[in-house]
Amino acid sequence: MALVTVRSATRDDVPAVAEIWYHGWRDGHDGHVPAELAEARSHESFRSRAAQRVDDTTVATVDGVVAGFVMVLAGEIEQVYVAQEHRGTGVAARLLGEGELLVAANGFEQAWLAVVAGNTRARRFYERSGWIDEGAFEYLAAGPDGTISVPARRYVKRVIALPDGDA
Repeated sequence: MALVTVRSATRDDVPAVAEIWYHGWRDGHDGHVPAELAEARSHESFRSRAAQRVDDTTVATVDGVVAGFVMVLAGEIEQVYVAQEHRGTGVAARLLGEGELLVAANGFEQAWLAVVAGNTRARRFYERSGWIDEGAFEYLAAGPDGTISVPARRYVKRVIALPDGDA
């Protein structure tokens, strides 16, 4: 099995993160979000957003190559994506676990995330990982002309901070 390493993202990771994000977003969102949002999510939009979010991003590498990433902001795990060739290898679980640790380190006892209602693959993954579906809500996604309401499910999980000095 290949060695998976988790580390903070750098500017050099932006192209890989953007590419993984673009393809992963398409896999999970096409047909499940308003057309206006799908149109707005171009390759360029993901490059721009990945560059803006470097400080919130943790990447997983396999043999030195970025295989996936997680973005955490305060108590929310905002994004978890893995390159298609690394799906089913444990990379996503490692990233999700890292995201949970980051939420705890941010001082929260509960993490939350939003999943597009129609993305059953992701929903099954979160449920297998101990996350609880709290129900439907409207997620407000940034669009070209303001926000776009997206039907989503809110998932939560209790997180536990590690004692100081533990990693």
